[in-house]
Amino acid sequence: MKLILWLLALFTAAVAVTLAAKYNTGHVLLVMPPYQLELSLDHFIIGLIVTFFVFYILVRFILGIFGFNQRYRHKKTDNMLLSGLKAYFEGDYVKARRNTSVALKLSDSSITTVISAVIAARSAHHLDETIARDQYLSTAAHKAPDEKSLCLITKAEFLLNDGYHKEALRTLQSLYAKGGLQPSSALQLELQAQQQARNWDAVIELTDILAKRHSANKILVKKLRHDAQMENIKNKASDLQSLNQYWQHIPPIEKMDSKLVVAATRAYIALGNCTTAHKIIEQNITATWDTELIELYAECLDYHVNRQIECAEVWLKSQPNNAQLLLTLGKLCTHCELWGKAQNYLEASLSVEPGHKAHFALAQLNERLGKHELAMNHYNKGLELTLKKLT
Repeated sequence: MKLILWLLALFTAAVAVTLAAKYNTGHVLLVMPPYQLELSLDHFIIGLIVTFFVFYILVRFILGIFGFNQRYRHKKTDNMLLSGLKAYFEGDYVKARRNTSVALKLSDSSITTVISAVIAARSAHHLDETIARDQYLSTAAHKAPDEKSLCLITKAEFLLNDGYHKEALRTLQSLYAKGGLQPSSALQLELQAQQQARNWDAVIELTDILAKRHSANKILVKKLRHDAQMENIKNKASDLQSLNQYWQHIPPIEKMDSKLVVAATRAYIALGNCTTAHKIIEQNITATWDTELIELYAECLDYHVNRQIECAEVWLKSQPNNAQLLLTLGKLCTHCELWGKAQNYLEASLSVEPGHKAHFALAQLNERLGKHELAMNHYNKGLELTLKKLT
């Protein structure tokens, strides 16, 4: 349709020129000293039209050549980038670096520039070419300043891989300076940096943020939070006030985790705070029946041992065949010099599940009763079970 309209316009113009030339007898004088040229008006008009079309065709030809070069450049850029990506994911880092570096030179698009630079840098990183790696990122930051986020995240990752967590944190802070919602990948890198710095409070804070992101791995985030809490409890085990403050602020649902409870109990026992340690065990033991937690109940014994025996005997009604609970009761009774009950509980523990700890406890009990032959017998059996477990 467009071509038809152009043809109609062209024929209309031709008819108009022909009619004008028929009824017009004027002349045109072109003076270019020392030359001058006199033309009839119709010849001048026809020449002007011809000149216009020649000029138009010439301009279209030149633009066509330029456009062809641009299309060729873009196509080559795309091909080099795609082949570089393919080589990178195939593990051919030499080819990946070579092709993406070509794409980086040819690219006139910010996004293509940054992607090419990052793949080239990552390839160089795998090849241990740190100078070239950093140069690619620097080139991308210079050519595409509006797309520097990806470069900064990549740089932070490289620094973390090299063990420079402080420098990685500074790099991420320069990214955060832009404001707005930060990418989950950047927060995950900061989390790794804070782990390397052993800043567990910051790790827990970051896991709170990542837990709300749909793009985050919820299982991994939960595990990282758990590990950070374990490390925090260990770090605060040297100061009772700090430990109390931290344990009180842990959400109740997380206090049901047996590993956290065990870690907190051990920390309080290390500080000699038996009352709090026993209280934590008593609050959690019936929910988990954790073997390690039951064993810790016989540690850090003070003047409350009789009450502990009463609690443990109540638990035994729910868990009559719990070997560890029977062993713990045997130790508690031994501490209170309830020799008969102690021996019964320890022998009951062995009948449920033979273990070296129960044999050693019986050996110590018999030593205190002066039964050295029985004590030696239990020591030998305990040693046999220990060696068997090691092999």
